[in-house]
Amino acid sequence: QVQLVESGGGLVQPGGSLRLSCAFSGSTYGISYMGWYRPAPGNQRRLVAQISKGTVTRGSRTTYAEDARGRFTISIDSAKDTVYLQLNNLKPEDSDVYYCKAQHSIRGDFWGQGTQVTVSS
Repeated sequence: QVQLVESGGGLVQPGGSLRLSCAFSGSTYGISYMGWYRPAPGNQRRLVAQISKGTVTRGSRTTYAEDARGRFTISIDSAKDTVYLQLNNLKPEDSDVYYCKAQHSIRGDFWGQGTQVTVSS
């Protein structure tokens, strides 16, 4: 099993910034990707940003949704087993619950409980 705990959400004015954190623990050795997601229609979740865990010889690779590219940055601190999502230049339409996901090569996907981001003046 993999446990995920998100933090860092809150209320911010348009144009402001937040940094979301997701601490992961448990069977972390087999994690291949970490990502941040938002709710989507049909009880689905859509990708905001994703990062591969990387190795000593190969760095991490990142993927962003179109509306996140250029404003959001995903990063991972393997020493702390924490993945971050830096949110800059926030807009009201960015308001949502942001979920952290760990993709394990053997055990499947694990989700955190979500952290609320509200962008409002």
